[in-house]
Amino acid sequence: MKIVRFEIDNAVSYGVLTADNQIHVLSGDVFNNTFTETGKRLSLDNVKLLAPCVPSKAVCIGLNYHDHAREMNLTLPEEPLIFLKPSSALNHPGGAVEYPSISKNLHYEGELAIVIKKEARKVPVETAFEYVLGYTCANDVTARDIQMKDSQWTRGKSFDTFLPLGPCIETELDPHNVAIKLLLNGEVKQSSNTSNLIFNVPKMVAFISQVMTLYPGDVILTGTPSGVGPMQVGDTVTVEIEGIGRLHNSIVSG
Repeated sequence: MKIVRFEIDNAVSYGVLTADNQIHVLSGDVFNNTFTETGKRLSLDNVKLLAPCVPSKAVCIGLNYHDHAREMNLTLPEEPLIFLKPSSALNHPGGAVEYPSISKNLHYEGELAIVIKKEARKVPVETAFEYVLGYTCANDVTARDIQMKDSQWTRGKSFDTFLPLGPCIETELDPHNVAIKLLLNGEVKQSSNTSNLIFNVPKMVAFISQVMTLYPGDVILTGTPSGVGPMQVGDTVTVEIEGIGRLHNSIVSG
């Protein structure tokens, strides 16, 4: 099931997206499974698609693909490296990513994002999937020069618009065997498969939940494969994940 969040007539709602780009409008709470279909149908073309959730935080995993580790000539980590993106960085499908005036090296990082379904604290690996609603596409936009300048990554990862998510939450997906690509102006720059993940989804959910409580709608960005690189003002960047769809964003001057 593909769950979308959208705006129409100044009202925000959730719905289920069908194969023919129709939205079956929902009422209730998609995170605690109390939603029902209202019977109303809308065309995807007639709504504004929004990020499919509003996280209190995005917890990101650094260096989590074998191919990216080889590309960077880095030793595989013994445990996940985590950092945060704030909720203020949230961006929508089709939204503009602002190139900060203080940066000269803005990079894309296409990623699979885990969407949390219910409050998760000190979750064991064995039951971690019970806390996952589904998965979406993400771009961990990074001001690389600022990231490398600072002793930690918060500033380079956290500018407004640096967290595009979408287009939907796919609730029926094998997160450990799907193709992931990133295209810049239609040219493939990243191409891998989540089978290359170093730490799998249950390990990431369990590890993070030992440190901080995850809330419904929070997201975990699972790391980026090899091929990261720069974007320029005027570029269009697309994250494409098998079984989920495509997340398109444009780069504008900040």
